[in-house]
Amino acid sequence: MLTVIEKVIFLQNIDIFSEVPTESLAALAAIAEEVSFLKGDQIFKEHDRADALYLVLDGKVKLHRGKEEIAEATGMKAFGTWALFDEEPRVVTATCAEDSRLLRIDREDFIDLLADHVQVAQGILKTVVKRLRSLVEKVA
Repeated sequence: MLTVIEKVIFLQNIDIFSEVPTESLAALAAIAEEVSFLKGDQIFKEHDRADALYLVLDGKVKLHRGKEEIAEATGMKAFGTWALFDEEPRVVTATCAEDSRLLRIDREDFIDLLADHVQVAQGILKTVVKRLRSLVEKVA
């Protein structure tokens, strides 16, 4: 099991949290739960309620619709990110391609955290704005 400090160090390297101040990441790390899955386990299915973000510590997770693979999440990657911000159902199924150890951040816990740690929201918004600007620059 990771300590809070180890979780903070891990979260610093996740793109969506890259602009969140380190001291605010400690609060986020405190609500991040370490979970394990075996190869072949489904973490969530397409159309399930979006209730958590997942971060890959070890292993590999395939994101797919039916047999069509959409993406693959491996070490230091996040998936299900929009579940923290959007209540719409999942658009893909997440299945472990190998035994995997993940961090899970529950949506309700995350919303509660934001009430007391506005720096987390500000950091995430900075990252989202950077992504949008990058997309606009590619189109323009």
